[in-house]
Amino acid sequence: MKIIILQDSPNRRGSTYLLADSFRQGAESAGHTVEIIDVAHAGIHPCTGCVHCGYEGPCVQKDGVEDIRRKILSADMLVFATPLYYYGMSAQLKALIDRFCAFNSSLTRKHMKSALLAAAWNDDSWTFDALKAHYETLVRYLDFDDAGTILGGGCGTPSMTEHSIYPRRAYELGRNLK
Repeated sequence: MKIIILQDSPNRRGSTYLLADSFRQGAESAGHTVEIIDVAHAGIHPCTGCVHCGYEGPCVQKDGVEDIRRKILSADMLVFATPLYYYGMSAQLKALIDRFCAFNSSLTRKHMKSALLAAAWNDDSWTFDALKAHYETLVRYLDFDDAGTILGGGCGTPSMTEHSIYPRRAYELGRNLK
């Protein structure tokens, strides 16, 4: 299976990257092909709502999205890897997801697998509620097949994350993909 990980932390080697890389290692050990895309540094512009794309492309904006679009549409699975910022995904990932409207039908027709990896400093019982609800809505709307979530509470620094159970869980999620 070909897997694209949309890793969107502005901190290139932070907690989110550790989870994404652990997932990658697990998936590759099981024979899958994985590419991590650095969404945070891809220069993605927000959707303007112009609807020039007609909801099936191309977008009038000429930024990193077209290359990412090709990669996503050639994949079998899409993994969203995000730090938790004010109880939601980062703005960088949200900007890319908003641009999905330019290839919405193509995404929906693929019936891709998906997963969510997230890291947060906070570890309250409700910390990930809003992010989980958003992810579950995307999965339902885009007709994805959710393969699992790893929600790393108490992962505020790379050191905290390395010493937590979450990199191992991310590895196992990747390794056990069918």
